[in-house]
Amino acid sequence: MSVAEGRSGREQLLEAALEYFAANGVHNESLRSLAANIGTSHRMLNYHFGSREGLLAAVVDAVEQRQRLAYAALMDSVGTGLPRTATRAFWNEVVEEALAYGPLVFELAAHAMQGERHAKGLRDTLVTPWIDILAESLVQAGRDPAIAPVQARLALGVVNGLIFDLLLTGDRSGADAAHGLFMDLIGLDDD
Repeated sequence: MSVAEGRSGREQLLEAALEYFAANGVHNESLRSLAANIGTSHRMLNYHFGSREGLLAAVVDAVEQRQRLAYAALMDSVGTGLPRTATRAFWNEVVEEALAYGPLVFELAAHAMQGERHAKGLRDTLVTPWIDILAESLVQAGRDPAIAPVQARLALGVVNGLIFDLLLTGDRSGADAAHGLFMDLIGLDDD
């Protein structure tokens, strides 16, 4: 898609970097090396993102934003309940995204855990916003507001753990089965 079709040069570069990092990992990729691999100049990457750290933060934000938009679309489609079919559909969507971008997100999350400068912002975006979103959904579905944040943290931990398992083992059917059991345990109603 060209800039004339609605995407800015920054958006195009971000998408190219996202696809490259998803396929190759971040490692110690310099802006010069990345630029050569995605068909641009390091000066353009600096112009749009300020630094390697700024680019990496934008990459993770883009992946997270996709997942938040998908979740918002799910909630719009189901209203105030959390039906099993919709939750399973969202799980499948998250898994497909994770198969493409999960290793990158986990790599950058590890950078955040290690206190690397480019990933510090991830400490604020990879967990807390999801707990807030999930807790709100649980309350709307009739769960107790006092424990909804804890339930949300549990759900997020289970999903992240199952994605981690899937990315390491490649066992999609095992991860799907475990997710199904989790839905049973938390009492998600059938549609």
